Amino acid sequence: MSAHDQQRPPTIEIVRGTATEEELAALIAVVSDAYAQEEADAVAPEPRVSAWTRTQRPLRTPLRRDIPWGRFAG
Repeated sequence: MSAHDQQRPPTIEIVRGTATEEELAALIAVVSDAYAQEEADAVAPEPRVSAWTRTQRPLRTPLRRDIPWGRFAG
């Protein structure tokens, strides 16, 4: 999902029957409230970091092959 898709508001399409303005307003109110409640309750879980991972030093940066080491340019 791209950032553009996340910015679009949800749409409602009536595919059968005819709805009055009051019915559409009630539908939009209920769906909007349910969506807002679900969004508020959604919580991303905290990533669990093990003790082993915390004590590991980061990997070193790769060696630069364009800089000669000492006098040897190999």
